[in-house]
Amino acid sequence: MPSKNGPVRSRTVAPRRTAVAALTAVVLPLTACGSLLGQSPADDGGDDAPITLTVSTFNDFGYSEELLAEYTKEHPNVTVEHIVAPTSDEARLQMLKAFTTGDGAELADVVAAEVDWMPELMQHSELFEDLTDPEVTKRWVDWKVAQATTPDGKLLGYGTDIGPEAICYRADLFEQAGLPSDRKAVAELLGGKNATWERYFEVGRQFAEQSDVAWFDGATGTFQGMVNQLPAAFEDPATQKPTDLSTNNEVRSVYDQITAAIGDDLSAGLVQWTPEWAAGFQEDAFATMLCPGWMMGPIESYSEGVQGWDVANVFPGGGGNWGGSFLAVPSAGAYTEEAKELAAWLTAPEQQTKAFAAAGAFPSQIEAQDSKAVQGYTNPFFNNAPVGKIFTAQAQSIDGAPYKGPYYFAIRDEVNNALTAVDTGSSGPEIAWNQAVQTVGDFRVPE
Repeated sequence: MPSKNGPVRSRTVAPRRTAVAALTAVVLPLTACGSLLGQSPADDGGDDAPITLTVSTFNDFGYSEELLAEYTKEHPNVTVEHIVAPTSDEARLQMLKAFTTGDGAELADVVAAEVDWMPELMQHSELFEDLTDPEVTKRWVDWKVAQATTPDGKLLGYGTDIGPEAICYRADLFEQAGLPSDRKAVAELLGGKNATWERYFEVGRQFAEQSDVAWFDGATGTFQGMVNQLPAAFEDPATQKPTDLSTNNEVRSVYDQITAAIGDDLSAGLVQWTPEWAAGFQEDAFATMLCPGWMMGPIESYSEGVQGWDVANVFPGGGGNWGGSFLAVPSAGAYTEEAKELAAWLTAPEQQTKAFAAAGAFPSQIEAQDSKAVQGYTNPFFNNAPVGKIFTAQAQSIDGAPYKGPYYFAIRDEVNNALTAVDTGSSGPEIAWNQAVQTVGDFRVPE
């Protein structure tokens, strides 16, 4: 999701100690959960007594004060307080801390969870309310619902946005390098419906021959888009256990393509969500980047005063989804029924259409995707690109969601660490890969 207040869908590469801590939080019991769930609901004094519901999100979900005031207008006894963490990672760590310490004061009544760490929460589904409700059946695309549904059929979260991907690019830098700059021509240049990663990097090499500007921003963002196209990147869906990274040929192939591109000077060597990455938008540091709908916000924010950005309706390797979140309701809350009602309202098509217009958060709700407000939406900053239609088209090309189990988040961060080491010149590709293999191999897998 785009953010006016900070980085979006944080992909900062965590230090190794963070990745290990993340895995520990997944595979060890949350020992303090009993005390958290043992809290007694407050005496609300009746159905019409004034209450305050808290909603915790991260970055910018498009939940403006005006939008939340609409809920209070419809529910005069309810005041909604919105708590926003600067990044997804910080929101995740805060939630895990609240559960492991039993500090219910740290938990909101409605909490946002990102898709990449939803598998961790699903390991402890007893901590959350079952949101199954026939009134909202068929509201979302099927694969979005599947991402938040436990094996025994419990719905842990209501879907907010999804992240269908296109390619954002600097048309002015394309022109200077002698490449086509019109968005339709750029889509064809990259292969159109038959676009491949090989073609994307090949065009990058053509660009590099005529320009001193890097082709893409950095290794980890590119890796995220590519690895999201693998059916099961890091774990065996049947056992939920990590696959052997040393023999994981699919992930290694993606790694090799990116490190080869780094070797050809196609990468700007920037880690997303860092100050250096943000500054790169002002310094013409790169010409393209993988672009889920929510990425438009950060690009516009960091590129203030810069002209030339556009969006091409193309994505290498077929459709891809990066990001997307859910709203869940912790069972420890004092007002769980009221919280469910608020979560359902915030994820209704009408509200998600408004969130898309406010923050570029492309809706996971089918009705919202088909609405005139989404279909007719153009973005002035991106040369009036018809982004509503572009991201709808890319969403329709997504063939289900990849499997992401409880180890996904931590293993992905280890591979990101390896890519960053190569991208910043602190290690060679083989040494960095072997370090990731060793670290992942040391992860403890409970029987």
